[in-house]
Amino acid sequence: MKNTKDSIYKIITAGGTGTGFKVVGYDFLITNYHVIKGSKTVAVEDHKNNRFLAKVAMVNPKVDLAFLDVKDLVSMKGTIKLNKDKEVSNLDTIYINGFPFGMPFTVTEGIVSAANQPMNGRNYLQTDAAVNPGNSGGPMLDSDGVLVGVTTSKFTQADNVGFGIQSKDVIKQIEDFNFEDVKYRVKCNSCDSFTENESEFCSNCGANIDISVFEEFELSHFANFTENALTELGANPVLCRAGRDYWEFHQGSALVRIFVVNNNYLFATSPLNKLPKINLDELLTYINSNKVAPYQLGVYENKIYISYRTHLSDIYSEKKDDIKKNIINLALKADELDDFFKDNYGCDMSMESKSEELNLVADIQEAGNKKEETTEVENVDDHNPKSLADRLKKLKSLYEMELITGAEYAASKKDILEDI
Repeated sequence: MKNTKDSIYKIITAGGTGTGFKVVGYDFLITNYHVIKGSKTVAVEDHKNNRFLAKVAMVNPKVDLAFLDVKDLVSMKGTIKLNKDKEVSNLDTIYINGFPFGMPFTVTEGIVSAANQPMNGRNYLQTDAAVNPGNSGGPMLDSDGVLVGVTTSKFTQADNVGFGIQSKDVIKQIEDFNFEDVKYRVKCNSCDSFTENESEFCSNCGANIDISVFEEFELSHFANFTENALTELGANPVLCRAGRDYWEFHQGSALVRIFVVNNNYLFATSPLNKLPKINLDELLTYINSNKVAPYQLGVYENKIYISYRTHLSDIYSEKKDDIKKNIINLALKADELDDFFKDNYGCDMSMESKSEELNLVADIQEAGNKKEETTEVENVDDHNPKSLADRLKKLKSLYEMELITGAEYAASKKDILEDI
């Protein structure tokens, strides 16, 4: 089951987070409808914190399933296996894969408590494995990486009671979906046909359709204000969303968070660096000198932060353009300061920082793909012996730290040697 991890992704919308996954032989991601409800474009995040735009291609609210088209992940083939003849029995071991509470990837183990638990006119798979918000849409697997079900819900006031959509129901939806184009389609659970245009009735059999499945989540005034600032920064606001009125993204190496506190204040903040263990006097003097106004530097739990706060009412005032500018500049300043504290005071980057080394392999693989499309060399420095030697050295370090597999190491090393 170890090779299934890279086929499982975090799904991020303006309403919260969930999980999605790819199966062998299909390019789209599978998740719950309730995870993406109210959105036709969402963000998908891989295990290296890279985010990609995803278009919602199919929804079936009755079964609580949705398919996502992610152009940037077509080359990443699914490793989760389907088996139409898979028999699931009570007491079988099951593994829940996902991102509970939006945290990093987690696997929990349990047993099948009931293979056919009837609820609301359908049979579900019931398990005692830990299921939490954020697991929704994730795969339930057996020890061989075969899909057993899709996590869909948990009783909010009950412990050790989680439910999944049975794999046979998932396979049915997969086999019925045969389209080469990408459009938002609603599947009728009565006749298995698809409706593309907004309607209260199935275009084939006339069955009722809840019109809300065609509607998108309406952003608040504050959200529109913030996302306009992110657009001016050059960021895609959909990729920055991390929940209702909450945004989180990397500007360079710095993680930036924007959110509302107590329904009164707009906060923008970034965890920059860890405090060093020695020679703190000069560093703390700088932090307290207020040299980054209108922002504030501070320390919380041995970590340096840069922050900006304003009252929500100010975004309706004549100050709104200045506030937008301050949000944009905080992100740029954060990316500058984490390097400043590292170079001048010996402060390690915070654990939230985006490491260049962790993304080295992805960059090399991307360069390899582009090399097949063009023969032009845009950056001569990337091909000089010293630069290539540095890339090999960093790649070897990643392998020795077990951050990449042997196969990834060999493939990336081959690409670098071909450049040489």
